[in-house]
Amino acid sequence: QVQLVESGGGLVQAGGSLRLSCAASGRTLSTYVVGWFRQAPGKEREFVVVSRRSGGVKYYADSVKGRFTISRDYAKNTVYLQMNSLKPEDTAVYYCVADPIGYSGRSYRTPDEYDYWGQGTQVTVSS
Repeated sequence: QVQLVESGGGLVQAGGSLRLSCAASGRTLSTYVVGWFRQAPGKEREFVVVSRRSGGVKYYADSVKGRFTISRDYAKNTVYLQMNSLKPEDTAVYYCVADPIGYSGRSYRTPDEYDYWGQGTQVTVSS
């Protein structure tokens, strides 16, 4: 069992930045696929980014590419999401996700491909 706890959300004006943190416990995430999803009110959970277990390859949703960056601190067993140039449409609850298998055939762009989820942290971007 892996526990994931997000933090760092809050209210920011458009154009601002936030860094979300995802602290993991129970297992090291060094070989896990990790990523972030988000969910706006009344909307489905949306893929944001995934960092594959092999080679640290990262894939970003087009909507955040060039603005968001995923990173890991392996010593702290923590995953980060740096969010820059935030837009009102980025407003959502952001979820940290992880999966221990890392099947190469998976896209890891849908929620059901991950075993572990954090509780979510709210990000609100005002205009």
